[in-house]
Amino acid sequence: MQTTKVFKSGNSQAIRIPKEYQVEGDELVINKIGNTLILFPKDDPWELFKKSLTEFSDDFFADGREQPEMQKRGF
Repeated sequence: MQTTKVFKSGNSQAIRIPKEYQVEGDELVINKIGNTLILFPKDDPWELFKKSLTEFSDDFFADGREQPEMQKRGF
């Protein structure tokens, strides 16, 4: 796993992006979940999701999925 440096830039915090991780454009969307930061392109935030869909094998969920019986609920 590669690491990078965090530093102050004026009143903001910044990170150095290694050459192999450089992105196109000059803006990213940032999201924080717990201590994890997620960055993705502002111009096409769904790009990573769309690309990930091609990673599933053709037989993914071919046999369905195991799921518990529906709960009976009364009103």
